[in-house]
Amino acid sequence: MLKTIAAIALAGFAALAPPAGAQEAWPNRPVTVIVPYAAGGPVDTVARVMTSRISELSGQQFIVENVGGAGGQTGAARAAKAAPDGYTVLLSGSAVLAQNPALYKRQSYNPITDFEHSTLHTDSARVLITRKDFPANTFPEFVAYVKANADKLQYGSAGVGSGGHVCEILFDMAMGVKLTHVPYRGAGPAMQDLIAGRLDFMPEQISTAVPQIQGGTVKAIATLGIEPAPGLESLPTSESQGMKGLDCGAWGAFSFPKGTEKEIVQRLAKLSSDAVDTPAVRERFKTIGVTVAARERRSPEYLTKFVASEVERWGKPIKASGMSID
Repeated sequence: MLKTIAAIALAGFAALAPPAGAQEAWPNRPVTVIVPYAAGGPVDTVARVMTSRISELSGQQFIVENVGGAGGQTGAARAAKAAPDGYTVLLSGSAVLAQNPALYKRQSYNPITDFEHSTLHTDSARVLITRKDFPANTFPEFVAYVKANADKLQYGSAGVGSGGHVCEILFDMAMGVKLTHVPYRGAGPAMQDLIAGRLDFMPEQISTAVPQIQGGTVKAIATLGIEPAPGLESLPTSESQGMKGLDCGAWGAFSFPKGTEKEIVQRLAKLSSDAVDTPAVRERFKTIGVTVAARERRSPEYLTKFVASEVERWGKPIKASGMSID
């Protein structure tokens, strides 16, 4: 009799247990989101908006950890080497995943082979801003002034090899000059020095630039891209003013360490997509000039192919410039 009861009890427990190999629903504890730049910059701003909404949707905290340095390489390498259990994810984009491979002689990660790419979530324009008392007010005036005063001017960026730095290298090539670069540990500190007049200009992501433009602490000269920027539609593009092909726009994405289960990668893609479809998130992004990626561009399959194509697209002009970083 006791043996029969024990057998029935064991059978009941077996029925309640998950199938062999099944994983607990993800996420069931907090997730660390590595942002490979300092707090306060454009990538960090997007990360804070995204993680706040994804935390609400998932019922678990997505906690931003800023790991700056080496143009995003330090944070990206940490994410790539993390356990592929779904509880460390990289929020980065074009600079880290597409430009760094051509910039750095020694790579601490491979954007194609070291990650399981989950989803492309946002696009962001880059805008040319100057100190508010800069002599030029239009893009043609800016180019003419720079050419005449190249040895006196200096620009800032979020760091050597950052998206702003690479954009300026291409910009220098287009103008036929070589200007002094002042690297910072993030866009926030660079912006503060621009506002204070210690820098002359910087090509910055619109999410960081718009509040300062609206506040009158800096001067907007042109959008450095093909299309007008959200929130600055009346600001002419460099393309429309004669500098053809200078597209310095940036994009944002989530990537897991290689080996992370496909179901987790897909789950974050769904959470991210739901987050950017939230009206409040879209409205917030609109105020900082960030565009939500089209739905058909948000899948892991799309992002995986897109990263490879962007590595090739950025590699050609960077190598042609002769720029490299040890």
